Amino acid sequence: MALILYPLTTEKGVSGIEKENKIAFIVSMDADKKSVKEEFQRLYGEKVRKVTMMISPDGRKKAVVSLERKGAASDVAAKLKII
Repeated sequence: MALILYPLTTEKGVSGIEKENKIAFIVSMDADKKSVKEEFQRLYGEKVRKVTMMISPDGRKKAVVSLERKGAASDVAAKLKII
């Protein structure tokens, strides 16, 4: 079952990609930090430093993935065609 559903392409999300090396995703409600980290590393081949999760006011679960390698978020975003 896929835990990572789709990338978040808000203005703040794109700013995080460029400035903070972070990329945001909407994830399934039963996802936890460890499973999101493992699935992200398997899907995109980048090492994850940290995962932060929250539930947005509209009821969706959001995961912000911080990456180890400098510029990795931009590379992943380019693969996903969001920047």
